[in-house]
Amino acid sequence: MRHEYLPPQRRSRLTRRGRLALFLGTLLAIGSAVLIPILRGGEVPETPRRLLIPEGWRATRVYAAVDRELKLPPGSTKAAVATAGLALPEEAKGNPEGYLFPATYPVTSKSTPATLLAHMVRTANEKLATKAVADGGKAHGMTPYQTATLASIIEAEAEGRADMGKVARVVHNRLAKSMPLQMDSTINYALNRSTVDTKLSDTRIDSPFNSYERQGLPPTPIDSPGLAAMAAAVAPTPGDWLFFVTVKPGDTRFSTTYEEHRRHVAEFNRLRASAGARTGQAGPSAK
Repeated sequence: MRHEYLPPQRRSRLTRRGRLALFLGTLLAIGSAVLIPILRGGEVPETPRRLLIPEGWRATRVYAAVDRELKLPPGSTKAAVATAGLALPEEAKGNPEGYLFPATYPVTSKSTPATLLAHMVRTANEKLATKAVADGGKAHGMTPYQTATLASIIEAEAEGRADMGKVARVVHNRLAKSMPLQMDSTINYALNRSTVDTKLSDTRIDSPFNSYERQGLPPTPIDSPGLAAMAAAVAPTPGDWLFFVTVKPGDTRFSTTYEEHRRHVAEFNRLRASAGARTGQAGPSAK
């Protein structure tokens, strides 16, 4: 076999600058290969907006707030209730009133009426299931739905948290004596309004929420109660009160007799009439 002579070939060597360029090029190639999938699959997290639902709001007001926050046509959130699959008790019959828990909720571009409503209902169920509220409700023979209903009245009637326990006691005492609750807040709910001026004619309306003529709790909650109202509903302040009226801001009078209560109502009417005279408005009539 013929062998052809080949002179030895010299291996090329990179200079220091060349080695550095090759090293940096390799790093950039690897980095770009890793970075591109990260940028494609891991977008910058969206900063949520905040939706505040205060204590005492009715469902209609919550619906309107969600519509505004999500920039949807009015009525969109209310319409979503039917298909949202909300975790409501059977007693609610699909009506989330009282279960749209007041809190601050995060809102993103992925939020929908259904997801927000579900979050609110889930939170309400969690609060009603806390040991103090759940055990207290059982001790009074109330279901969680009844607790939410009673708490909604407390939320509407009490001027502040300091009075919630006493308002709850009035409700419990009246229920125990089979007395109508006679709460103006339930009349307001039936008439879709908010006022302290309840006339005699208002107390005669034909409505299941007319607690002047019907005994027991109303058929549904009348607003969204907070945890403080829920706690008061199941742990009322000890007392024999059957009546109360807020005579002026910061001054709620609780009474054990109707005669005492009438004196307090008369004072309320005098103060309102005086204020009305100064502003040119008429005051309410006494009930």
